[in-house]
Amino acid sequence: MSRKYKFYNLEGLYFVSFATINWIDVFVRDQYFWEISQSLDFCRKERGMEIYCWCIMPSHIHLIFRSKSGEPGKMLGNMKKHTSKQMQDLITNNPTESRKEWILWMMERAGKRNSNVDKMQFWQQNNKPIELWSPEVIGQKVDYIHNNPVEAGFVVEPWHWKYSSPIDYSGGKGLIEIDLI
Repeated sequence: MSRKYKFYNLEGLYFVSFATINWIDVFVRDQYFWEISQSLDFCRKERGMEIYCWCIMPSHIHLIFRSKSGEPGKMLGNMKKHTSKQMQDLITNNPTESRKEWILWMMERAGKRNSNVDKMQFWQQNNKPIELWSPEVIGQKVDYIHNNPVEAGFVVEPWHWKYSSPIDYSGGKGLIEIDLI
């Protein structure tokens, strides 16, 4: 991994993006979005993850966060490990998942190619953490995250995307509580 993509300042504010293996559009069903939303909420309430901005797209997630414990890499790794298992279970046990066999085959195939994985891999391993050091950079990343669903053509206004934080910055209340910048 490149030197620029590591958590060097353990108390820093970070922008991270992480994607499903092969950029599979997994988050197209409400129950899958819901699982990730609840995991983020749990990390915020129980694990000391300060979440300032978030967005779940069909194949990836963007976050601006800080770790109260000073272990952002470990915190993010634990969240990804937990959600990987949860998503595997949800997909496996979803009788209406039309792509079940294909998604599970892709996860198993990715797991076999990765010596760090026991059986199946859900997330790509890289997170590309970028420390946010100035108000200008923070603003750029917030705009990028909130406009991701607009740029993808899913919504016209950022606060219309249910699985994202712009509603919180527009005077409303989103799915999970956040820490406002």
